[in-house]
Amino acid sequence: MLWAGFLFGLIGSFHCVGMCGAIALALPGAGQPRGRYVLGRVLYNLGRVTTYATLGAVAGGVGQGLQLAGWQQSLSLLSGLLILVLVATPERQLGRAAGALGLAPVLAKVKNRLAYFYQKPTLGALYTTGLLNGLLPCGLVYLALAGALSAPGLAGGAAYMALFGLGTLPLMLALSLTGQLVPLVWRGRLRRAVPVLALGLAALFIVRGLGLGIPYLSPQLPTATTAPAERPATTVTLCH
Repeated sequence: MLWAGFLFGLIGSFHCVGMCGAIALALPGAGQPRGRYVLGRVLYNLGRVTTYATLGAVAGGVGQGLQLAGWQQSLSLLSGLLILVLVATPERQLGRAAGALGLAPVLAKVKNRLAYFYQKPTLGALYTTGLLNGLLPCGLVYLALAGALSAPGLAGGAAYMALFGLGTLPLMLALSLTGQLVPLVWRGRLRRAVPVLALGLAALFIVRGLGLGIPYLSPQLPTATTAPAERPATTVTLCH
């Protein structure tokens, strides 16, 4: 299922163009040598991928804990249902939910640090800008994290979200290098395709969680083994 992360990132990158394209277009460093200019844009995007992978490791760890608690079969179903909920929730409501959870002060600090590093054209500052940008509220990232819950442990969750980030990289990198790469009309159309893809992923996770015995798509999950029957007590004859 790790491939689903890359596919979702690849298609969802059109959503990124609409939401974060302005940041990518206005990155500092104009007038620098061409090689340094390109490297700075690459580092910015790799910063985003690093943050996504870190968040994925957290999601994978949570999922692993749920599996150990006996939620192995239900976990894929839970991922699919979470994706459905996130698709049905408007983006602005997701931001309000983050505030309701007490994350508003944290997000305010992230935005302040982002504004600070955003003014600096150094390679380290561009990478840090990408790191911080990955922490901003984003419905697409939340959808991907819902899928990462079903990844195999911390490493699996990190790999899932890293592939998601790498899926967004080609278009976002090309946008930062060439400007208005995708016309506004097409950006709107492709953004509307993201929920359709998300619904497809939700259906895939749900079918997988049902354990229908379909190879690769919905394999039958192993059932818990029953405890071995107790052996009859052995009588020992004691002599005087």
